[in-house]
Amino acid sequence: MQTLAQLKRRLDSTDDLHTVVRTMKSLAAVNIRQYEQASHSLVEYAQTLEMALGIVLRHDPDTRLYTRQSARKKPGAVVFGSDQGMCGSLNEQVTSHALAELHGSDSNLNEIPVVCAGIRAADIMADAGVNCRDIRELPGSVNTITPHVGEILMAIDTWQTQTGVDHILLFHARQKSAAGYTPHTVHLLPIDAQWLEQHRYSTWDSVSLPMFTMEPNRLLSSLIREYLFMTIFRAYVESLASENAARLAAMQGAQKNIEELMDDLENQYNQLRQMSITGELLDIVSGFEALEQK
Repeated sequence: MQTLAQLKRRLDSTDDLHTVVRTMKSLAAVNIRQYEQASHSLVEYAQTLEMALGIVLRHDPDTRLYTRQSARKKPGAVVFGSDQGMCGSLNEQVTSHALAELHGSDSNLNEIPVVCAGIRAADIMADAGVNCRDIRELPGSVNTITPHVGEILMAIDTWQTQTGVDHILLFHARQKSAAGYTPHTVHLLPIDAQWLEQHRYSTWDSVSLPMFTMEPNRLLSSLIREYLFMTIFRAYVESLASENAARLAAMQGAQKNIEELMDDLENQYNQLRQMSITGELLDIVSGFEALEQK
């Protein structure tokens, strides 16, 4: 049976853990907010970008973006996971989804170039036989995502020029509820020609079409580069939002368990303390009665 001192130490350590969990829960809630705001902004920006693409393509019917017409036999992948733990099974779900997709290609898993954004996702991919040589740390906030996106774009350019990669896939978690997420795949390159044609014939809200002075092909190339940048940026934002949502859910569960444990320990402590006090009183009474008899 535990002593009062032992129970008091357990109560103190459990209370410290409870404080840590509440702090992490608050940080996760704050982080979710900033990534959700960024995600909503990117949705609106993507709509603006698609409208601009439609105007350029409509302005000159001969404008073409030459996409690769390949069998897509050699993929390159970017997998977004987490650097920190306590986010449930997010890394396992995203990597399992990525591996299932990559197994469908004709390439050996060990030969597929992969960027892992998140150390924990890289460890899981390595255990599955993927040679993830390029491991990137995740940005700490929305304001620091931009240089990370630039580095991934440079890595993709290197793959295409040196290793013959013919299509690029992004794998990340996408938030679907306040504390839920689902693995998601984005086909980044090559650009889908059918997707471009849909924007060429999309309707404009007003009768006045916008004008531009830049050479159409140059403008189209700039818009496509912006589209690639925005897509990777959005993958970062959605992945980080999902990570914090998973961590928030995990911390809520941990907080509930800790509070139940604290209640149980406090009950044990109070019972043992009451028994100790009762025992001391009985000793005093017994001693007093013994003195009276003498």
